[in-house]
Amino acid sequence: MDRSNPRPKPRRPEQLASVESAAAHVDVSTRTIRRWISSGLLPGYRVGPHLVRVDLADLDQLAQRIPTAGS
Repeated sequence: MDRSNPRPKPRRPEQLASVESAAAHVDVSTRTIRRWISSGLLPGYRVGPHLVRVDLADLDQLAQRIPTAGS
């Protein structure tokens, strides 16, 4: 087995939240969160057969600072 190029371990989710909690966290609708998941913009995690969860750290990384004339 070649160990010169090991596969990176996937990052483990830190703090999983429901779609509803995630939407409230960034003040958007649950439909927006689900749309971001389905488009690949936001990773979603299935817990069991029906529950979908979102890592709040992933959600926070979506926020980008808007450059202004003064900066």
